Amino acid sequence: MPTFTAHLRSSSDEELAVLLARRPDLASPFPGTLTSLAVRATGRASLERALAGVDAVVVQVLEAVAALGGATRAQVQDAVAGGPHDEVVRATDEALALALLYPDDERLALAPGVAELLGAHPAGLALEVAGPADPTALPSDDDPLAAPARAVLDALTWGPPVGLAPGPGSPPGDAVAMLVARRLLVRGAGRHVLLPASVALALRGGRTHRGVAVPPDLTQVPHRSPETVAAESASAGERCVRLVARLLRTWEQEPPGVLRAGGLGVRDLRRTAATLEVEEREAAFVVELASAAGLLAVDDDEPAVFAPTTDADSWAGLDLPQRWVALASAWLATTRTPWLVGSRDERGSLIAALDPELSRPWAPRLRRAVLGVLAREPGAAPTADDVVAALGWSTPRTVPPRGAVEAVLAEATTLGVLGAGALSDAARVLSSPAPSPAPDSPAPEERSAATFAAGLSPEVEDLLLQGDLTGIVPGRPSAPLEALVERAAVVESRGGALTVRFTPDSVRRALDDGLTADELVDRLGQFSRGGIPQALDYLVRDAARRHGRLRAGAASSYLRADDPALLAGLADDPRLADLGLLQLAPTVLAAQASTHEVVETLRAHGLSPVAETPDGQVLHLERTVRRARRRGSRRTPSPVVTRTPDTAALVRRLRSADARHTAAAADDPAVGTTSAPAPAAGTDDPAAALALLRDAAAARENVWVELVGPNGRPERRLLRPLRVEGGRLRAADPVRESELTVAVHRIGAVQRAADTHDQEVT
Repeated sequence: MPTFTAHLRSSSDEELAVLLARRPDLASPFPGTLTSLAVRATGRASLERALAGVDAVVVQVLEAVAALGGATRAQVQDAVAGGPHDEVVRATDEALALALLYPDDERLALAPGVAELLGAHPAGLALEVAGPADPTALPSDDDPLAAPARAVLDALTWGPPVGLAPGPGSPPGDAVAMLVARRLLVRGAGRHVLLPASVALALRGGRTHRGVAVPPDLTQVPHRSPETVAAESASAGERCVRLVARLLRTWEQEPPGVLRAGGLGVRDLRRTAATLEVEEREAAFVVELASAAGLLAVDDDEPAVFAPTTDADSWAGLDLPQRWVALASAWLATTRTPWLVGSRDERGSLIAALDPELSRPWAPRLRRAVLGVLAREPGAAPTADDVVAALGWSTPRTVPPRGAVEAVLAEATTLGVLGAGALSDAARVLSSPAPSPAPDSPAPEERSAATFAAGLSPEVEDLLLQGDLTGIVPGRPSAPLEALVERAAVVESRGGALTVRFTPDSVRRALDDGLTADELVDRLGQFSRGGIPQALDYLVRDAARRHGRLRAGAASSYLRADDPALLAGLADDPRLADLGLLQLAPTVLAAQASTHEVVETLRAHGLSPVAETPDGQVLHLERTVRRARRRGSRRTPSPVVTRTPDTAALVRRLRSADARHTAAAADDPAVGTTSAPAPAAGTDDPAAALALLRDAAAARENVWVELVGPNGRPERRLLRPLRVEGGRLRAADPVRESELTVAVHRIGAVQRAADTHDQEVT
């Protein structure tokens, strides 16, 4: 029979190119020869990676071939579907293209190593148990044990094929004993019994599966209109961008410390959640998202803190759609798992936000898999259970836990990737595998930003000021209006309109930032339709009259006031002890702290000082902000893009290298190869030896193996390879009637047992 290595060697260049494109891990690093390619393609890691991406029908085809011990295409269709079926044909072609199956004359055979990965009971069949010659020897209907015997067989027929035998003396127990006596069941360990595969197949009518696996029908889940999805997505995305921006403004002035283990303290997370006015779980997501986008990092200066990076300033200068695209792209690519914050690890320790141990390499694949389900049906809003069911069909060997899927959907909703539960068009552009871009076509990020912008409500520059010191922005404020509101007012509610309130503290905050009363009134008037209400004008000017009545300078620094009453008691206030205040005169205090520290401390205690120059002019101090240097050169992670290798060039290179290796083997017998047609050809080349051992294991053939013993002496033994994995060979010794496991590096040479006597030894 042809070996798997021989099959690859006889494949066309087009077939090899498809294999390398579908399983890119086989081409990196370059395998060197077709024999090395065969070894890599049948390695456990590569096979698991290939099986992780196939759907349920492909798995059914592989299980059918395993159960039948090799089968024709027609037999596979009969076993899986009961007759010709297009999906089974498609799945068979898929398995062949991935080299999980290969043609063995007129039949299909599993590639070496696949059977072990299908589990102990593929398709619910106990393949390792030998059945009787006549698996239909069931008791006749007039037998009193016929009914319980059929009940036992019905329970095991479609798997699992292992059951626990009832105690003797009862009808079911007597029925099991009768079935064992007739070899329709086989005793296992303890009280367990197994149904042989031959009996199960006979009871199933030759079928390995009840029917072809069908994907869930996503057309039956709730659907949302495109307008609703776009509006909800844009609203959530705008809110998320605003939360990240507010987080950066807060942490640039009061950066939280870094725990000894590297994460964010629980108190700091709780304080951040209160500042952002969100729950702690959402605050953890916002913090992790900002870090993933490169906007936060650890500032290693003492003490170490989490601070905005220099990239945060560039991000803040982008327009809203571009800022959202940067966050969404980072979320898709990050390995961070924010939903685990607050849970406990395997040691029982609480997992903190920004903990270095919070990364999981499978997180990006999980996000794209979940979004891939939603992308199948535009407008579909499936639940977490619907998504798990869909992934159970598309990738049955790697179905994620429901909790992880639910967390991804929640994060996508918070970020605006989903709108009303459905995938937004802007997110679809980012998450879908991009084809080769046409010349001069916009990048996916640009197209996504434009799509996101289309869902945003129009910007407004109107501020409806009320006499009760409140204001209403009837829509989404423009960037200048939003900046003014952020500086001079307190946001009371958001929704279709933005409601704000002006307070003495909010006005003082604007004055602290350098605005005068006239400038603030003028800027408010630029956005107000009906002018400035008298109450607001009084509030601004009254705050301005009191603002700056205290003046700070350097002594290291000093504090002075025209009214001695304003300074009374400050020097003796224990809350200000760190400033080192000393009264020099009724209207002058000297301080050991810097001018900036004096001003900020007094402002924190409800006073309104300003700094001044030596000639008495007002000096507006810049707020102290910290910036961390981001590790890496790019501002934000780009979406994960899988680059398709030039498979045609790889195949040509592979053919050329394989031809040179074969020629070298022909000229020098010491260079081993399995390319020679003679079945008894041997090899001492490590890659070729592995390929030969795996081929022999798949074909259940004997080989001669030269082993290096513990004493360093070579020993030649006839073995039947059972499994080659993890750098070890497990084999049966038919001569000594035993099994052994040996490290591959102790195998010096392998040769097929060509002589008939050797093949018959079992």
